[in-house]
Amino acid sequence: MTIKEKPFSEPCERNKAPILAILREVFSQPARILEIGSGTGQHAVHFGAELPHLIWQTSDLAANHPGIRAWLDEAKLPNVLAPVALDVGGSWPGRTYDGIFTANTLHIVSWDLAQKLIAGAARLLERNGCLVIYGPFNYGGNFTSDSNARFDEWLKNRDPLSGIRDFEAVEKCAETSGLHLAADHAMPANNRLLVFVKK
Repeated sequence: MTIKEKPFSEPCERNKAPILAILREVFSQPARILEIGSGTGQHAVHFGAELPHLIWQTSDLAANHPGIRAWLDEAKLPNVLAPVALDVGGSWPGRTYDGIFTANTLHIVSWDLAQKLIAGAARLLERNGCLVIYGPFNYGGNFTSDSNARFDEWLKNRDPLSGIRDFEAVEKCAETSGLHLAADHAMPANNRLLVFVKK
């Protein structure tokens, strides 16, 4: 895959700045961060360049590694590491991290896998480490916007097991895994950024 062929996500391009503003606060100290589901690799190179005090470990299913590497090869950032294989329903890295970030994953995978993602992240986090989750959520069983309702319908037509998750269910799953909700930030385009801390 050449640099010209590297994958591109328009949502990543739109949301990277507002996410970065909060990551600057959450990950303000030197730390090793695992990104679960690096996707195209766009977030990794943007956050890695803007937060040089972090060691940013990309990860995803093996099929997505060539695209991530294309972005990393172009950026040549010493603090952003080549992707490791991570299947939330199977293989996980064998080391711990100071922080974990994931964007637009919980509504793509099944609820069973979403719970495994949260539990797996909790296992890999060091004490007082943060899990940061970006994406759309429902509150009190209700959509927060008409656009989110349409998006949920689109997701379920594509894959009946996917869909926008209930915030309360996510928080309960996190608490069961030893993670405490520290912040719930409103983000553009009816998204949220949740910050959980390992007790």
